[in-house]
Amino acid sequence: MENGVVNLTDKFSRINEHWSPRIVAAVNNFHIKLVKLQGEFVWHKHDETDEMFFVSKGQLTIRLRERDVVLGEGDLFVVPRGVEHCPVAEGECEVLLIEPAGTVNTGDAGGDRTVADPSWI
Repeated sequence: MENGVVNLTDKFSRINEHWSPRIVAAVNNFHIKLVKLQGEFVWHKHDETDEMFFVSKGQLTIRLRERDVVLGEGDLFVVPRGVEHCPVAEGECEVLLIEPAGTVNTGDAGGDRTVADPSWI
């Protein structure tokens, strides 16, 4: 981060794995994370926090138990705390997340896709 500027295009180009969020900035007790998504994630929820998804590139569907929310480039959606959801990206999708520091990507589900301590990029 030169002079406090984060270039998202550059940072996304350095991410080679799907479903592995990376931290690019911190604001108070919140982390700004970038993640590349492809395929279906796990159903999960975050009891203590909302989760914000901003689609930078591609298309993302957030499955909720009662409906699907389809996000295109430039769209933002907040999953309220305690709401079970499952992100799905048919093609590769680049997403910016804002969430409290320490938020685990798989929430209450755990499993092999859990990134409990994401690295900075």
